[in-house]
Amino acid sequence: MQDLWSCKGRIFLQCFLNMLVWETVSAQIHYSISEEMQKGSFVGNIAKDLGIDGNRLSDRELRILTRTGMIQYFALNYNNGHLQTSERIDREEICGRAEKCILNFQVIVESKRKLYGIEVEVADINDNAPHFPPGEQEVKINEIAIQGSRFPLPEAHDPDLGTNSIQSYQLTLSSHFSLDVQIRENGARRAELVLEKHLDREEQSVYNLILTAFDGGDPTRSGTAQIKVTVLDANDNAPVFSQTVYKTSLKENIPKGSTVCAIRATDLDEGNNGEVKYSFTKTAKKVSQMFLLNSTTGIITLIGNLDFETSSFYEFEVQAEDHAGLFDTAKVEIIVTDLNDNAPELTVTFLINTIHENTSIGTVIAIINVEDQDSGINGEVTCSVPRNLPFQLKKTIDNFYNLVAISALDRELVAIYNITITVTDHGTPPLSTTAIIPLHILDINDNPPQFVESAYITFLMENNQRGASIFSVRANDPDWEENARLTYSITEENVYDSSLSSYLSINSETGVVYALSSFDYEEIREIQFWVKAQDGGSPPLSSNVSVTLFILDQNDNAPEILYPSPPTDGSTGIELAPRSSEPGYLVTKVVAVDADSGQNAWLSYQLTKATEPGLFTLGLHTGEIRSARFFLEKDALKQSLVVLVKDNGQPPLSASVTVTVVLADSIPEMLSDLSSISAPIDHPSDLTFYLVVAVAFVSCLFLTFLLVLLAIKLYRWRNSQLCETGSVNFSGVPVSQFVGIDGVRAFLQSYCHEVSLTSGSRRSQILFPIGSCTNTLTPQQAPSKPDPLLTTDESNNFKEDAAVSQVSMYISVLF
Repeated sequence: MQDLWSCKGRIFLQCFLNMLVWETVSAQIHYSISEEMQKGSFVGNIAKDLGIDGNRLSDRELRILTRTGMIQYFALNYNNGHLQTSERIDREEICGRAEKCILNFQVIVESKRKLYGIEVEVADINDNAPHFPPGEQEVKINEIAIQGSRFPLPEAHDPDLGTNSIQSYQLTLSSHFSLDVQIRENGARRAELVLEKHLDREEQSVYNLILTAFDGGDPTRSGTAQIKVTVLDANDNAPVFSQTVYKTSLKENIPKGSTVCAIRATDLDEGNNGEVKYSFTKTAKKVSQMFLLNSTTGIITLIGNLDFETSSFYEFEVQAEDHAGLFDTAKVEIIVTDLNDNAPELTVTFLINTIHENTSIGTVIAIINVEDQDSGINGEVTCSVPRNLPFQLKKTIDNFYNLVAISALDRELVAIYNITITVTDHGTPPLSTTAIIPLHILDINDNPPQFVESAYITFLMENNQRGASIFSVRANDPDWEENARLTYSITEENVYDSSLSSYLSINSETGVVYALSSFDYEEIREIQFWVKAQDGGSPPLSSNVSVTLFILDQNDNAPEILYPSPPTDGSTGIELAPRSSEPGYLVTKVVAVDADSGQNAWLSYQLTKATEPGLFTLGLHTGEIRSARFFLEKDALKQSLVVLVKDNGQPPLSASVTVTVVLADSIPEMLSDLSSISAPIDHPSDLTFYLVVAVAFVSCLFLTFLLVLLAIKLYRWRNSQLCETGSVNFSGVPVSQFVGIDGVRAFLQSYCHEVSLTSGSRRSQILFPIGSCTNTLTPQQAPSKPDPLLTTDESNNFKEDAAVSQVSMYISVLF
């Protein structure tokens, strides 16, 4: 017992020392542990080995990369940074008969964006005892077998390796048999039963033996099997195989039911002793599930699905036995050839979906793991991204690749990348897998606003309304959101000693420029200023554009006559024209200017009135007054000319001036002639006087007519009262017949008049034509029968009719 505890202590110490040993080779960390350790056992201080503070560890800082469908045997303890076991580890279950059992996985340090490979070597312990096939094992020996004949015994199995596997066999003592153990090339031990004495079936037909297998572990484990030796009757020829080793090669996609190979053995005996039965001598579970041996024909048939990735090689023994128990054995080796039947698997283990456009070259965007279950050239892969993208895949360790930026990014050119990663193996035909990684480029304020035009020139008609929209500027910014949100402003300058802000304003959002005042072309003809567009980035970027505003002229100024100057005392200037002047003599020149410009300032001169028409001519564009013919004695001494000066605007504006020309050869003669001329009658003043008198007369006449009409009404009302007193019945008399002045009333309602005023150079006349009065009664429209009222009071009606007749005749005579 003390030796047992001593061995356990040594094993524990060895395991503990193995766990403390690690090394970094090509960014890999190595640990060693023993199999069958308890869940949660310490493997290594991975935080310390990676240079990370284990006291403040989180899954965002360090994590193990897992693959779908794979058992995760290890876990991280985020409290202390230790790597621990998370599952029971059975070396024989994971690695089988492999000499070294290594578990590989990867951890990622996200803060460093670095990947580390971890390999944990699982050491074997003696946890399995040797065991034989279940049941009693029978060995048949012919009684004529010679001394020294060898007979195979069932082989024990121990999944452990090295010294922990089977090291020796032991057979119970028997005088007829001995045990011989053969060591094969691979180190496996095979037990054979050796015949030491001649057998006699008639003496003893059955021998019961016990075979024990021992491993080399500490402590030693063993397993036993019951061996039944049956002595058979004589049969002097054993079957013999045609080959000691049958080798064949199969493709992994061969269908079920296909023939793998055919084994054949011959027996020289005849009859039943020559019949041969084929069987597997010792068959592993995976072999019996994959192959079927026909005991009569020796044909081996495939009953399972071959998969190179699961097992690439099968080896087993077959036996040919006759009825006498004589047999021969042969080995069958089946090699499974790989086909490119597995497409590469692509796993994104780390990914960022957004980066700024000023991200530096070499930034890691994603970490990708690529696996192909095929082997050889079929398992070799090539990873690629489109060449027209600014990204590249760089291999790091094992089958991991980093997706990095290899050139500068510009969001204004491409805002979103859908990066297609293609993994293709080298098989025939090649298989491939693709994955699309979306990447959004975030904007930075790297583009100043750009105006649509390099300079703006616009025009505005003068006398514009205040607040009117003049024009608009527009700038574009290829940036995004706040970086592209523009604000417009006018650079402050002075215009004609005034601030520009008193003339113009701009909408900061739309860029529309408004006029704050009404412009006068004669004061301001041109305004030059700058408009600035600034984005909302941080820091903001801006640009300026030159704007020139031309004020267009409008015909808002009438011509101004400079000569002859307008009189200040009501008199006009006098020009002298000698009577001896010839036709075309320049008497004077009317000079006028217009404050407008262009066609609005093009002036034309017209002679609208003259004392003697045809005596003078006026230049249409020069304003020169010249004599048209020789002056005659009958021509008036004083000639009055009215000159109209008109511009060419729309609508045209004009001004007029009166020029007085005196026909005299000298100034003394002109003065003497003027003194003899009486002052002209102011005809317009007489005309006004006559108009005033006529209006007053008509008003008085109308007032008189109203008074007479009122008196008649009162008189008739008085008569009606008298008639009512005398019980006179007027119920059958129409009102229109009772009132006898309807014709006069209609005349007054339809009365219209027209005044026409005409004036000549020396006379004036006022005319009042009589208007048409269509509503007055004619003699034919008078009643044919006498009015009943007239018969009653003829004298009163006669007076009434006389008064009405007198008024009508008076109005007729007046008009």
